[in-house]
Amino acid sequence: MTDMTNKTPTPVSKPRARPRPQVMKLTDAAAQRIQELTKRADSEIVGLRVGVKNGGCAGQSYTVEYAHEIRPTDEVVEDKGVKILVDPKAVLFLLGTEMDYKTDKMQAQFIFNNPNQVSACGCGESVQLKPANADV
Repeated sequence: MTDMTNKTPTPVSKPRARPRPQVMKLTDAAAQRIQELTKRADSEIVGLRVGVKNGGCAGQSYTVEYAHEIRPTDEVVEDKGVKILVDPKAVLFLLGTEMDYKTDKMQAQFIFNNPNQVSACGCGESVQLKPANADV
């Protein structure tokens, strides 16, 4: 004997979107330096644009420049009261990176503590990066 009752299929709910991880984090020293740079800039800036470019003896180097506008494709990171705009081509290379600012007797610079960094050249100007695992 077959059951002839009219059963409606149970609707399948869409899985909730998983929150996107923040691409980068800033140390207090980096955030303070970015605030100083923003105040001293010659023109209105919305933050710093961070990216990765090909070149150098290890293959790639980090880029940091003033951002005068937010581009539609920028990954906007707001941390400790400042904005970092990440170039979309660099997101997978920078995922999980902590940006720091260090000063010593000879230099002052932003330092990238990047879990995706495979190696660096001896002079410290360039790095070799691998894309982060997209499932992070």
